[in-house]
Amino acid sequence: MSTYFLIPCMIFFHILDDYKLQAGVLAMLKQRSYWEKEAPDRMYRYDYLMALAMHSLSWGFMIMLPIAIYNGFNVGMAYVVAFIVNAAIHFVVDDLKANRHKINLIVDQCIHLVQILVTAVLFIVR
Repeated sequence: MSTYFLIPCMIFFHILDDYKLQAGVLAMLKQRSYWEKEAPDRMYRYDYLMALAMHSLSWGFMIMLPIAIYNGFNVGMAYVVAFIVNAAIHFVVDDLKANRHKINLIVDQCIHLVQILVTAVLFIVR
């Protein structure tokens, strides 16, 4: 894969995962308000965190996939750390937007795009 194609590919997979793959049920399930309304029992009060975690892991995988391809699937500990850090940041940012209402979609997406750019640069200059 060309270095020049890496970032556009990562951005495409970001768009695919953040918009298309979570459309519908996952977008609802990662919102605390959904569970409060549809399953108000205390036993379900943290279930939104699982949906948020699954989406964050999926997103982390999708943006790291082009890097794995770029490196011929020869990934090491740096790849694993970048995957975990990106998924964790995505989790926090999406929670700030969907549940805490501290940021809007524009800020959310700008943070994710910065994640992609920083991650790509880190793996390109290695």
